[in-house]
Amino acid sequence: MHFTKKFLFIFIFFGWSKSYGQESKEKEVLTIFTFEEVEKLQQKKAKPILVFLYTDWCKICYGMKGTTFKNKEVIQLLNEKFYFILLNGEEKKTIPFLGKKFNHKPTGTTTGIHELAYELGAINKIISYPSTTILNTKFEIDLQLSGFLNRKKMIAILTNYK
Repeated sequence: MHFTKKFLFIFIFFGWSKSYGQESKEKEVLTIFTFEEVEKLQQKKAKPILVFLYTDWCKICYGMKGTTFKNKEVIQLLNEKFYFILLNGEEKKTIPFLGKKFNHKPTGTTTGIHELAYELGAINKIISYPSTTILNTKFEIDLQLSGFLNRKKMIAILTNYK
């Protein structure tokens, strides 16, 4: 009988800790939307949009994806207060957004830039990666930042954005 109580306690404890651990991991997932999804969602619940512009070759972009956007507090703020979109600056697919179709524009034989990335990320006609752009609920650019943003900077931006 004593062995059964110990076994039951261990079973309940490990079952609880396993489910608790899974539950907390589920809350840590950053929800990523497409431009089409955000257009529809804005009609139901208006939120600002944070667009993260990156490229496949940008090591700083991957660093930011692997640190800043993995931080629990950043994830929580983005999921609650923003619609989050990842946009590859060299995306080849056409992206419909706000009644327009944005396409990839070649700049060389193997290089190019996506029109939407340029629209959202260019500062003084120059785009750099990574870039972070916040659009207000009317789809207007409120903030453009280029370069690496660590979790502290990102939390300050997300917290102070009105």
